[in-house]
Amino acid sequence: MSQTSGKSRKNQPEKKKVSRKTVIAIGIVLVICIVIVAGVVILRQGPLAPATAANAKDPFTTAGAYYCTSVDLAYAGNYQAALDDANLALEQNVSSLTPLIQSNRAGILVALGHYDDAIAAADVAINTPGNLTTLRSIAWYNKAHALQGLNRTADAAAAFANASALDPTHQNIPDHL
Repeated sequence: MSQTSGKSRKNQPEKKKVSRKTVIAIGIVLVICIVIVAGVVILRQGPLAPATAANAKDPFTTAGAYYCTSVDLAYAGNYQAALDDANLALEQNVSSLTPLIQSNRAGILVALGHYDDAIAAADVAINTPGNLTTLRSIAWYNKAHALQGLNRTADAAAAFANASALDPTHQNIPDHL
């Protein structure tokens, strides 16, 4: 039995081992090829530009870009620029985004001390038909702060209650109301 095994091994061609240096060289060549192909593809597509209001092609995208910038500016405390971008978003006349933009505008207008305008913006969001519970809650909350700014404490307390009824996280009604 051992003689047959020995014969079969002798009949098989010897396998050549690939050296480690060869494997590494092939790997490097493959990586270089991939990088070159990726570079060519990127050059053919042109530079990648972020989706901004300036390069957007349709009103929905433009309004969305202005809205997002408005939110970022408001979080940064730049309320006038945030209001300007929110107004630019509204100018795109995208009815599906209007309640969202107006709810956000209400908060910005409160921060700027434009309470009557904030109430009007919040009312647009509040009165929009559809299943917009979270959006309405935020609009009621912003309206409550506007009413509070006008010293309409009873109305502010009712608005805070409406916000809280829609979203219990809006329960921080000021103590003096």
